[in-house]
Amino acid sequence: MSSGQVNCPPFLFEVFLYAPIDDESSKAKIGNNTVVFTLHKKEAAMWETLSLSVDKEMMQKIREKSILQAQERAKEAMEAKAVARREDQKYTLNVMMKIEEEERKKIEDMKENERIKATKELEAWKECQRKAEELKIIQREEKLYHQEKQMEEKRKKLKHKCLSGNSASKNFATKGRNSGNIFFEKLKEDNIPAPRSVGSIKISFTPRVFPTALRESQVAEEEEWLHKQAEARRAMNTDIPELYDLKEEEKNPEWLKDKGNRLFATENYLAAINAYNLAIRLNNRIPLLYLNRAACHLKLKNLHKAIEDSSKALEILTPPVADNANARMKAHIRRGTAFCQLELYVEGLQDYEAALKIDPSNKIVQNDAEKIRNIIQGTELESK
Repeated sequence: MSSGQVNCPPFLFEVFLYAPIDDESSKAKIGNNTVVFTLHKKEAAMWETLSLSVDKEMMQKIREKSILQAQERAKEAMEAKAVARREDQKYTLNVMMKIEEEERKKIEDMKENERIKATKELEAWKECQRKAEELKIIQREEKLYHQEKQMEEKRKKLKHKCLSGNSASKNFATKGRNSGNIFFEKLKEDNIPAPRSVGSIKISFTPRVFPTALRESQVAEEEEWLHKQAEARRAMNTDIPELYDLKEEEKNPEWLKDKGNRLFATENYLAAINAYNLAIRLNNRIPLLYLNRAACHLKLKNLHKAIEDSSKALEILTPPVADNANARMKAHIRRGTAFCQLELYVEGLQDYEAALKIDPSNKIVQNDAEKIRNIIQGTELESK
């Protein structure tokens, strides 16, 4: 039998049919108050009869067997679907890991390219400085050579004048020995310069930058800080393609810093970061540029970049002296704030305590540090 219409449940077919059927290829269609089954034989052979005549007990056993087989098949199908789903998830995870690896490699390549570019720019700047120094040395040597040449010419003129004077005295030797001596003495008097006038010179000393007493101050550290500040003001990198289209004042790091501060005040943080970026490319030894850019990153929740810029500012703000105490305190507070927002409260507390060492009387910093301590203690209690 290939197809037909019956009015009994599907699990009863093997009760009535003469031989088993193929459940996988058999189908059932419901519609118009009827169920149409398309049944396929497991073995292509002629049946001696269409159905079997069995008693009620045998029918019950066959029915239970059919139900168990159906449950087993459903269970196997569910397990197969679960295995397929796990395979799909594994494949998806591998694809995502591969994509992330490619992105990470791309970022590392970009960093390496930037490092190589920065190294080349630094080498080019050093080469320019070396050539400038060589040019200065050559100019100095030429100047010294011209001065020596002029002095040599003056000596020759003076010698010639002396010789002409001696010849004149010989011509007048017939007039008497005394007259020749008088002429020679007069020539010597003409060559001797007049005495200098008496005067007084006033000396004024430049006041010290740091007003602290000598025994209380750190003179060596203060002098080192002043030397670093002077070097930072002279360190300029003008070999940047973006500078060619800028005005002269726009090539000044201080002008760019002020521009970034104005943009920060108007809450245009991205534009402020761009201004600080260009200023840092011009001069990467000014700590306030990193400190102000860290504040922008904090506003934009770029917490890792805020930590990086604050750390760079602290690296430049050395040695620690009174002149840079306020900047160091701001750097510690901004880095500590970023750590706390990343829920790294222990690291954040360390920065706040470092800020309190600089200004122990700051009530705001004291209160914030106490709040962080309470959070840390609460976390420890919860973990216990």
